[in-house]
Amino acid sequence: MASSTGWYGSSTPDAWLKPGVLVGGLVPLFAIALGTVRGTLGANPVADVLNQLGLLALLFLVASLAATPLKLLMGWSWPVRIRRLLGLLAFFYATLHMLTYVAVDRLGELATIVEDILKRPFITVGFAAWLLLVPLAVTSTRASLKRLGFARWKLLHKLSYLAAPLAVVHFVWRVKKDMDEPLTYAVVLAFLLAVRAFAWLGAKHKRR
Repeated sequence: MASSTGWYGSSTPDAWLKPGVLVGGLVPLFAIALGTVRGTLGANPVADVLNQLGLLALLFLVASLAATPLKLLMGWSWPVRIRRLLGLLAFFYATLHMLTYVAVDRLGELATIVEDILKRPFITVGFAAWLLLVPLAVTSTRASLKRLGFARWKLLHKLSYLAAPLAVVHFVWRVKKDMDEPLTYAVVLAFLLAVRAFAWLGAKHKRR
């Protein structure tokens, strides 16, 4: 899922890297499932699951956007090779987050869900963020890159720059009280986007 800005990466010679990230990325899901079965999630398990899935989605989304800044600042190439996988993990957890809300929290009641989306701002922006991730996931394959052409594909995957801030806003508006964690994500994301912006401006200046 990215462009040079997003979630599509070249193949890696490090055979362990992508499998390791995939396994590590799925471990929290097994922990959530185990906590659900054992009944150790707290007084409101549905809210706990929603919160954990949403946080994981945001974590992997921000991590996918950190790949290029890390290469620019540190000279590391390995994050670029896993950014597509990180983006797909972000979409995976965001989809689980949404499905848990729709099917478990709201029991599939369409009228209630639509009302929430229209009248509760934090749900509105969260749903918008998820919608923006859908085309990125759908076009994450090499076949999609070839079909769309690199220029159009890269432009499409810039949607990640909009989806991530919306996800952070969703988190901020959802938390309301203890703002330390959501504001930390906001600062990190702002820094990553600033690095990309300065790099783009620098490249543009050189071309002139």
